[in-house]
Parts: sequence; structure tokens; C-alpha cells
Amino acid sequence: MHGGGVNAAAKRYGIPVESWLDLSTGINPQGWPVPRIPQSVFARLPEADDALESAAAEYYGSSDLLALAGSQQAIELLPRLRRELSGRSRVGVLAPGYAEHDYHWRVNGHQVVSVPAQAIEAHLPELDVLVVINPCNPSTCRFTPLQLEQWREALASRGGWLVVDEAFIDATPELSLLRGEMPPGLIVLRSLGKFFGLAGLRVGFLFAEQAVREALEKVIGPWSIAHPSRWVAAQALQDTRWQQRTRERLIVQQARLRGLLQTYLSDPVHSTALFAWVETDEARYLGQRLAMRAVLVRRFETPSGLRFGLPGVETQWRWLERVLQEIKE
Repeated sequence: MHGGGVNAAAKRYGIPVESWLDLSTGINPQGWPVPRIPQSVFARLPEADDALESAAAEYYGSSDLLALAGSQQAIELLPRLRRELSGRSRVGVLAPGYAEHDYHWRVNGHQVVSVPAQAIEAHLPELDVLVVINPCNPSTCRFTPLQLEQWREALASRGGWLVVDEAFIDATPELSLLRGEMPPGLIVLRSLGKFFGLAGLRVGFLFAEQAVREALEKVIGPWSIAHPSRWVAAQALQDTRWQQRTRERLIVQQARLRGLLQTYLSDPVHSTALFAWVETDEARYLGQRLAMRAVLVRRFETPSGLRFGLPGVETQWRWLERVLQEIKE
């Protein structure tokens, strides 16, 4: 559920890449403005005592962190680590959700069950690990810190884990579980890819108790993040003025996208700060109609739906509205 794929779409529909409006990802189209990077940054190996970890601890509110080559690295390695530490586990993965979670727990030999949000309470007693996304990609459902803490306590009491992917939470930090020292059984994943719009840096963080961090660090080894990426990430995490302005702007843009889709589509629209979700039986049809007009969105099959990212500039907003109007007519 990465989104993207504009090159493949251009080839399929015979429309040049530069002519597409790509709304298929949940990446902030007006991301943090990267300054000129000093040449010296490219000439140095990564150093663990640079500004990145301290900037991350200040921004996220916890120093119990491990820097990663994107949160994807943790998604791939946590199932392997769990098997080494505790053997084959019973794992509940939020569904619908980012498919990489489900895939990597299964490929590492765990017993995986896809769990809808409303069924988590019923399944919890039989699970060793629960993986949720908050807010969820793509359904936009949200979980309160109190609710998640109750689930963590239940899992931790029997040596289990609650894994919370907070990739889309930066615009609503009050929902985050990061509050200083990490308690037993809680693992939180964060990334600079979405809110900061810096997906290409491949910088993310895992927050967990010391034993989990140390075990994972041994697997990762040194220099997992390039020094230029560490340098840029540290600057972005310290730019509190940009972060506040961006949260305010995303509130306005979220409402605009939701209103636009509600005007021209007949199905209910749900949204987070960075994307909107339309669950519809006509997802395949609507996705093709949009693509024929060079608008790329992300289509899901189970459940059937479309995810719309934010347009970046005014001309793109008008472009999307014009295409939606044409499809409705």
C-alpha cells in the first residue's frame, strides 16, 4: 500500500509522466524545504553522536529510541526478532491496513490473523502481538491513548507486544503514545516520510524498552542511515516553526479535500491530515476514470475503496475538481 507507480500508470494509459497528478501517496506535497547541504556532509561516515538522536528525542518526547532506515526497516525486522526472542507467536494485524505488516509477520512463520478495528477486543485474549496503525492507513480509524494503553497492559502481562505504527500521527501528536520512558511491551514506529514529506531520506525511528532496542540494533549493524539523511532529518526535527505552520495548514487542506470529494462522490468520505478514504464498490471503475484523465489515486480491493492524497498547489486542486465534476456528469 505504498502508492506511487506513476511510471507504470503512464505506460498503461499512454500519458506522459509529467502530465499526471499523482495523489496515490499520503506524503505531504508541501514537505519540509531542504536547504543546501554542505559538501562536507557527503564526505563523512554517519556518526551516532551527531544531532539526530537528540533532535528526535526532543521532537517525539522520548529518548528510548533507535534510528532506522525508515520505519519499514523495523516492519521487516521485528517479526524476525520476535521469533528469536519468543518463538512463533499469535499475531493480530489491523485490517485493512498497510500490507507490509501482515506480510512480514507471515513470512517469518508467525500465526497471523487479520483483525478489523471493531473486533480487536474480542481477539486480544488469544494474541501474543497486536499490530495497529494510528491513525490507520487507509481507513483513517483512530485509537485513543487510553485504549491502546489498556491493550498494551494486557499483552505485556503475558510477555506480549503492542506494535503501533504512528507514520501518520505527526499532525495530531496528542494521539501519540510517546510519553518519556517506554513501558514493557510497547513498540512505536515513527517516520519522516509522511508529515515532513521526506520519504526519500529513508529515516525513521523505533521506540521501545532497552532490551528490544539493543537486540534490534545488533541485527541492523552500523551506518544504516547515510550521513546526509541524518543531517537533513535533524534539521527538520528541530524546525518547530515549520511544524506548527504545517499542522495548521493541513487542517484547512484536509477539510477542503473531504468537502471536494463529498461534493462529487456519492459514498462516505473519511480523512486524516494527509489523505482521504472513500470506501466504495465502484473503486475499480472510479480509479480507471480518474486515471484516464491523468489523476492517479490508490485503489484497494479489500475493502473496495480509493485513497486520495493532497494536491500540492492551487492548480492541482482545480485540476482534481474539474476531473471529479467530469466523472459525475
